[in-house]
Amino acid sequence: MSDPVSWFLIEPGWKVVDAAGEEVGSVDEVVGDSSDDIFNGLSVSTSLLGRPRYVPSEQVGSITEGHVQLTISKDQVDRLGEYEEAPTSAEILPEDAGALRRAEASVEAPIHPQEERLNLLTRIQHALRRLFNR
Repeated sequence: MSDPVSWFLIEPGWKVVDAAGEEVGSVDEVVGDSSDDIFNGLSVSTSLLGRPRYVPSEQVGSITEGHVQLTISKDQVDRLGEYEEAPTSAEILPEDAGALRRAEASVEAPIHPQEERLNLLTRIQHALRRLFNR
């Protein structure tokens, strides 16, 4: 077995298995705040055409290179809700706020554009890689 790694290293396409080691899908997106080291969970693609499922961090067991093991069964994964992207937020300043206050706000609450979710071709590529790398 590989050594555990940090959630910071998880990448889209990593294999996701249930508590018994049965494959349930692949990582679509990692959800968290890396600047504050807060891991919220994973968006997991369980099928090529289905919507990704949201797996809260509390249900993530071990993380090793290329592999995430959950603490729940495949049936429980199938009952998880769909992943819904969190809305972006920003502080809206009054027009009379000074340049210094506006600069501070851009550092305190930056708005990062969300990367596109994995498209169908990328999901197929990840599925084929998992299939042939067994």
